Amino acid sequence: MWWNNGMDWGGLGGGGWVVMTVLMLAFWALVVGGVVALFRNRRPAGPDSGTTPGRSAENVLDERFARGEIDEQEYHARRAVLHSTQRR
Repeated sequence: MWWNNGMDWGGLGGGGWVVMTVLMLAFWALVVGGVVALFRNRRPAGPDSGTTPGRSAENVLDERFARGEIDEQEYHARRAVLHSTQRR
C-alpha cells in the first residue's frame, strides 16, 4: 500500500528507490547470466577437442592413421583392441 501519498516507498525511507533499483539490476543480471551460462554449456565442442558429437574412437584412429601419426601395424593393433572391447 501507499502511505503518505507514496512518498516513503513502503517504509524504505528516502533512499528506497536506490535500493530497489540495485535489487532490480541484480535480478536481471542473474537472469541474463543464467541464460548465457545455459547456452554456453550447450555449444558443441570444437573439432580438436575429441568430444565432438558423433565422433567415434574408430574415426579418431582413422584420422591419426591418415595423418601419419601411427603406422599400419599400430593402426591394426589398436583397431583390433577397439573391436574386442566394443563387443563386451
